[in-house]
Amino acid sequence: MIELTHLQILSAALFSIGVYGVLARRSAVLVLISIELMLNAVNVNLIGLAAFVDRPPEARVFGQVLAVFVITISAAELGLAFAIILRLFKNRGSVNTDEIGELKW
Repeated sequence: MIELTHLQILSAALFSIGVYGVLARRSAVLVLISIELMLNAVNVNLIGLAAFVDRPPEARVFGQVLAVFVITISAAELGLAFAIILRLFKNRGSVNTDEIGELKW
């Protein structure tokens, strides 16, 4: 049986992998994927806490609703970030974060 600690360990592992990806990767696309992984770790934690909290069923929906809002915001963020990255690739020819650190055109 899955307990809350299992979900929190899974969430912490996913978040740690995402932090490593943000800090270690040079490609802007891989950095964005790592940020999405961190947001999904937060969603796992929110839904896990909502499922295991000792409240009436009506109050348990709050974590799931909050997770849907996080997914919506992350989808909008991902679309905008990919548009910026595609524009940078068109202008500079690279999406390496070391090369696009200065936004001088």
